[in-house]
Amino acid sequence: MSKPTPDVYEQGKGMDAHNQVMREIRSRKEASYDPHEPTRVWLDEDNTPDGVKTSLTIILNTGGCRWARAGGCTMCGYVAESVDGGSVSHEALMDQIDVCLEHEAENGDESAELIKIYTSGSFLDEREVGAESRRAIADTFADRDRMVVESLPDFVDREKIADFTQHGLDTDVAIGLETATDRVRHDCVNKYFDFTDFEDACAEAAAADDVAGDDAEAGIKAYLLMKPPFLTESEAVADMISSIERCADVDGCHTVSMNPCNVQRYTMVDELYFNDGYRPPWLWSVAHVLEETADVDAIVVSDPVGHGSDRGPHNCGECDDLVQKAIKDFDLRQDPSVFEQVSCECELTWETVMERERSFNQPLTR
Repeated sequence: MSKPTPDVYEQGKGMDAHNQVMREIRSRKEASYDPHEPTRVWLDEDNTPDGVKTSLTIILNTGGCRWARAGGCTMCGYVAESVDGGSVSHEALMDQIDVCLEHEAENGDESAELIKIYTSGSFLDEREVGAESRRAIADTFADRDRMVVESLPDFVDREKIADFTQHGLDTDVAIGLETATDRVRHDCVNKYFDFTDFEDACAEAAAADDVAGDDAEAGIKAYLLMKPPFLTESEAVADMISSIERCADVDGCHTVSMNPCNVQRYTMVDELYFNDGYRPPWLWSVAHVLEETADVDAIVVSDPVGHGSDRGPHNCGECDDLVQKAIKDFDLRQDPSVFEQVSCECELTWETVMERERSFNQPLTR
């Protein structure tokens, strides 16, 4: 997995070329991180198959994504925040969990019903989080309602999921699918797996759900990337609508989270952005996709990180907060009528971009 095979792309071309560029960009990172401190932790609310729940989101500081160390995804800078050396001990990981529990106790009125754990890689990859740590974390949060962990599809296994469901924890595996279109995932995102691998992971989660019976549920939450590099605004919108519809049709996938791309340091997107070759998506595009897919058989949500900034999804600057508020409202209520309550003159500019922007001269606007 650490190196694309010639069967997929020729040496020095395609994903192999992307990886060479990404390794050079990532080598510029100079910061180092404490393995006993989580990368981030915060409290929020999330829509789940059982309704809206209070959530504790934890970004564990690990050795980072295995694929990112080979080069990795064109937009992902999270590996730049990982611990040097490629691994973190069980003791250090549990210290991070303790810090997160302290944060929850100090900032929450009561224990969060939903726990979301990310590693900027794959929580189920035992090179990042060993089996001992995974089971200890499952024990720690056994009294909660629901658990979300992040993983590439390779590592999704019904027995690993059972470490959580055996406690009665409803468990979702969040997979960074990015798009249901293999060519876009390979050539724009530089992610190695295919949609069929995502379907296989959904089947593993469905099997874990069957084994858990009435005690707990297991499923998949698909993470999609709105507007990877090298796509126009209209191409990105069309691909996102199609991807949401395809994910919703896969048994075992109950939630789709559309993540509008933002410009992160030490990435190819960052290089393109500073050379006028990339603009993050319009918030109007996010709203349009949510409206168009509101009737699919899945929960569809979006959380535009960095909204309103030049490096994040944005409109004109005047309406960004209002549109973001409507998106958040939609996430919780799944009611597309919320978007009828927001408007701005810049919507005409967005419509012009959707109509006229072409790949060879994008972006048409900043």
